[in-house]
Amino acid sequence: MATVDELTELYPNETNSEERDRMAHIVYPASAVTEAIVTGTPCTALCGKVWVPNRDPKKYPLCPTCKEIAEGMGWKVPDL
Repeated sequence: MATVDELTELYPNETNSEERDRMAHIVYPASAVTEAIVTGTPCTALCGKVWVPNRDPKKYPLCPTCKEIAEGMGWKVPDL
Protein backbone atom coordinates (compact mmCIF):
# COMPACT_ATOMS: atom_id res chain seq x y z
CA MET A 1 0.00 0.00 0.00
CA ALA A 2 1.32 3.45 -0.88
CA THR A 3 1.97 6.06 1.77
CA VAL A 4 0.22 9.43 1.78
CA ASP A 5 3.44 11.11 0.59
CA GLU A 6 3.69 8.69 -2.32
CA LEU A 7 0.07 9.34 -3.23
CA THR A 8 0.66 13.09 -3.14
CA GLU A 9 3.48 12.64 -5.64
CA LEU A 10 1.37 10.35 -7.83
CA TYR A 11 -1.70 12.58 -7.68
CA PRO A 12 -0.48 16.19 -7.47
CA ASN A 13 -3.84 17.58 -8.65
CA GLU A 14 -5.64 16.03 -5.67
CA THR A 15 -8.65 18.00 -4.58
CA ASN A 16 -8.14 20.05 -1.45
CA SER A 17 -9.23 18.75 1.93
CA GLU A 18 -12.32 20.97 2.00
CA GLU A 19 -13.57 19.41 -1.23
CA ARG A 20 -12.72 15.90 0.04
CA ASP A 21 -15.02 16.49 3.03
CA ARG A 22 -17.96 16.51 0.63
CA MET A 23 -17.12 13.26 -1.14
CA ALA A 24 -17.60 9.54 -0.60
CA HIS A 25 -14.31 7.69 -0.15
CA ILE A 26 -13.06 4.15 -0.59
CA VAL A 27 -11.56 2.49 2.48
CA TYR A 28 -9.77 -0.87 2.48
CA PRO A 29 -10.55 -3.08 4.22
CA ALA A 30 -14.21 -2.12 4.34
CA SER A 31 -14.41 -3.40 7.91
CA ALA A 32 -12.30 -0.38 8.92
CA VAL A 33 -15.33 1.84 8.23
CA THR A 34 -17.51 -0.18 10.57
CA GLU A 35 -14.81 -0.12 13.24
CA ALA A 36 -14.43 3.66 12.84
CA ILE A 37 -18.16 4.23 13.24
CA VAL A 38 -18.46 1.94 16.27
CA THR A 39 -15.28 2.92 18.13
CA GLY A 40 -14.75 6.48 16.90
CA THR A 41 -11.26 5.56 15.67
CA PRO A 42 -10.49 7.31 12.35
CA CYS A 43 -10.06 5.28 9.17
CA THR A 44 -7.96 6.14 6.12
CA ALA A 45 -9.28 6.34 2.57
CA LEU A 46 -7.23 5.31 -0.45
CA CYS A 47 -6.64 9.01 -1.20
CA GLY A 48 -5.15 9.55 2.26
CA LYS A 49 -8.07 11.29 3.93
CA VAL A 50 -8.31 10.33 7.60
CA TRP A 51 -11.68 10.76 9.33
CA VAL A 52 -14.45 9.13 11.32
CA PRO A 53 -17.35 8.45 8.90
CA ASN A 54 -20.63 9.99 10.01
CA ARG A 55 -22.58 10.63 6.79
CA ASP A 56 -24.35 8.53 4.17
CA PRO A 57 -21.77 8.16 1.35
CA LYS A 58 -24.54 7.61 -1.21
CA LYS A 59 -25.42 11.30 -0.89
CA TYR A 60 -21.98 12.44 -2.12
CA PRO A 61 -19.95 12.05 -5.30
CA LEU A 62 -17.13 9.50 -5.25
CA CYS A 63 -13.67 10.94 -4.59
CA PRO A 64 -11.93 10.88 -7.99
CA THR A 65 -8.57 10.06 -6.44
CA CYS A 66 -9.97 7.08 -4.51
CA LYS A 67 -11.69 5.90 -7.69
CA GLU A 68 -8.53 6.26 -9.78
CA ILE A 69 -6.43 4.37 -7.22
CA ALA A 70 -9.01 1.58 -6.89
CA GLU A 71 -9.35 1.19 -10.65
CA GLY A 72 -5.56 1.18 -10.95
CA MET A 73 -5.53 -1.77 -8.56
CA GLY A 74 -8.01 -3.59 -10.83
CA TRP A 75 -11.03 -3.14 -8.54
CA LYS A 76 -14.50 -2.65 -9.99
CA VAL A 77 -15.81 0.65 -8.68
CA PRO A 78 -19.60 1.07 -8.70
CA ASP A 79 -21.11 4.38 -9.73
CA LEU A 80 -22.73 6.12 -6.77
